[in-house]
Amino acid sequence: MAKVCPVHGGLSEPVNRVVASLTTSELMPKIVVNGTDYTTLHRIADGTLSPLTGPMTKSDYDNVLAKKGIERDGKMWAWTIPLSLPVTAEEAKALKAGESALLVNEAGDAFGTLEVDATFAWDKPAFLKAVYGTDRTDHPGARLWLDDTRMDLVGGAISLLAHDETRPFKDRIMYPASMRALLQEQGYGASVAFQTRNPLHRAHEYALVYGAEKLLKEVGDSAKVGVFLNPLVGQLKGDDVPAATRMETYIKLIDGGVLGEGDMDEELWKSKGQNLRQQVRLAGLDMRMFYGGPSEAVMHAIYRQNLGITHFIIGRKHADAPFDDKSAIWGDFDAQEIFDKLEGDLQIKTVNVGFAAYFEEHGKVRLCSENKGKTTVSISGSKMREMLNSGTMPDARVMRPATAQVLMDYYAAKNKEASA
Repeated sequence: MAKVCPVHGGLSEPVNRVVASLTTSELMPKIVVNGTDYTTLHRIADGTLSPLTGPMTKSDYDNVLAKKGIERDGKMWAWTIPLSLPVTAEEAKALKAGESALLVNEAGDAFGTLEVDATFAWDKPAFLKAVYGTDRTDHPGARLWLDDTRMDLVGGAISLLAHDETRPFKDRIMYPASMRALLQEQGYGASVAFQTRNPLHRAHEYALVYGAEKLLKEVGDSAKVGVFLNPLVGQLKGDDVPAATRMETYIKLIDGGVLGEGDMDEELWKSKGQNLRQQVRLAGLDMRMFYGGPSEAVMHAIYRQNLGITHFIIGRKHADAPFDDKSAIWGDFDAQEIFDKLEGDLQIKTVNVGFAAYFEEHGKVRLCSENKGKTTVSISGSKMREMLNSGTMPDARVMRPATAQVLMDYYAAKNKEASA
């Protein structure tokens, strides 16, 4: 029998704020929504951000800052990053509580309406301290907000037209309705997802393999395990590899049947009558990054709970982006430890994974914590980018050739365009 994780917030099914048509008038005030906020609003509309029915009201916003949770029906539910809608001062003045506003994209096309609850001032220093845990602002997460000139927020309930996804990997993106249907259809008794915003090294792959095998050992005698490589394909910072290129690398790994090759426990899978190559799926998640470390790790878990996934992998330095001087904002495992400190309810279970590397003695990737004193094969991130950028194939013990070739082609095209 399939096991699907309950919707966050105590709901019986994911929020659905998608409508076939909009009720509008020429007198409605307009809110111009940028691409990043457009994506977030659509994740509210499709239920990825359940139980939200629109950008957060001030009471929800304040609860997140103070308590890392939102209240529904007298119960607190975990939530760590406030998601209200930024508006300009001029837009805020035109908005009235209880009335509707027209949501338009940057091209001026209407895509939804917002029933306004209230507008309120955006205290960015308080927001940044609550989300990132530091007063310092010299890091990528802070710049996301400080570079935004808007200083007011609005909350309310939305109604949106369906988004027409046109990217080449659109069939590889999953939403709460489609993922929950898949989990039921496949009859998964448990499922696990791995979050990434990067192309995968073999150590990254192993985090997914480790999480899947941990779950397999627990339930594999009686239940089929669903395994999901679940990368974010929303807005990232400029130096991250674009979603289309990353998705191409993931497709090569999964469709080529090489993800986990040489590192998975083949005998374990065989003994349980299951097959990782057949059970691992690529499922893109169209949501932006906040570069928020522990706070974002909780949000990542909430997204997956709303997708219906039962277990979520949290690795070392999850959603991490350091200060500009490269010093750490958070400890290596703060993103794992925050789940033990949450006051609000969260139904999805986490699977903690430490640092992994290829060990010469084993001839495969394993956890470093279990192999102290043994010989690792590793390449620094900067050295890896330098090699790929110059067309040099990295050591296959660190990154698979299928992944590396896609990245080398990407950098070659990028360099050619830059020199043209």
